Amino acid sequence: MKNIRKAGIADLPQLASLFDQYRIFYHKESDIPSAENFLRERIENKESEIFVTEENGELTGFVQLYPIFSSTKMQRYWLLNDLYVNITHRGKGYSRELIERSKELCRSSNACGILLETGKGNDIGNQLYPSCGFELYDSANFYEWSNS
Repeated sequence: MKNIRKAGIADLPQLASLFDQYRIFYHKESDIPSAENFLRERIENKESEIFVTEENGELTGFVQLYPIFSSTKMQRYWLLNDLYVNITHRGKGYSRELIERSKELCRSSNACGILLETGKGNDIGNQLYPSCGFELYDSANFYEWSNS
């Protein structure tokens, strides 16, 4: 039985494992204890919204959104920073469910929209997001400064 809900502290062991898989996908070293600590801080400090999909008591995927603000629109945006579904559960619609739940959060919080970034080589994501109503914003350049 599929279920989608907000993540809580009790989900941390399974959620940290999924988060670790997500980080490995992005070429980071496995570190489940740090993943669990990171997620615990986000949940306890209410710094992000995390929703999980669950099937028969097993977490199958998650989405994590962070609040940001637009000065020109004078409204909140949600940054869809992390979306991941375990490889054995892909193709079952979990990503779409997580995106729809993210849109519900956007509406219920009176935010002006959801922003996300994905790699040009992420073929699945680059097909998924437009099919879920996201538009490629190509009229601006994205820059990053790293504090080394």
